Amino acid sequence: MEQSGLTDGRNFAPQKLSAAGLRPTRQRIALAELLFAGKDRHVTAERLYEEALAANLSVSLATVYNTLHQFTAAGLLREIAVDGARVYFDTNVSDHHHFLIEDSGELQDIHGATVALGNLPAPPDGLRVDRIDVVVRLRRGPA
Repeated sequence: MEQSGLTDGRNFAPQKLSAAGLRPTRQRIALAELLFAGKDRHVTAERLYEEALAANLSVSLATVYNTLHQFTAAGLLREIAVDGARVYFDTNVSDHHHFLIEDSGELQDIHGATVALGNLPAPPDGLRVDRIDVVVRLRRGPA
């Protein structure tokens, strides 16, 4: 699957951040390199913070949260809220949905075209449907 227009986090140029309307600070560049290196992924702020610490980056958890929200607002990430306590950030910003494996908390992509939606209610006046997120919850065990 395509990497949201980004092919390699190590080459995530400051110009990409600038093009998204973000100032390419040292911390943003370093977090972008962690996020976008390799294949698409779903990451929590806490997980990215742990990766940053392991990579000897000097960043606070608050900075990680702020950066993830800035990347989301700029269209570089998608925020997936699976319940009130768990929020994931997805590097794949294309139209798709998710399986949530409840036991592990792992998210897996479902191609957008494989989910058919119908009979959606009309939005209230002055509003439009921006996107629909489907999260299919799975548990291990007999079907």
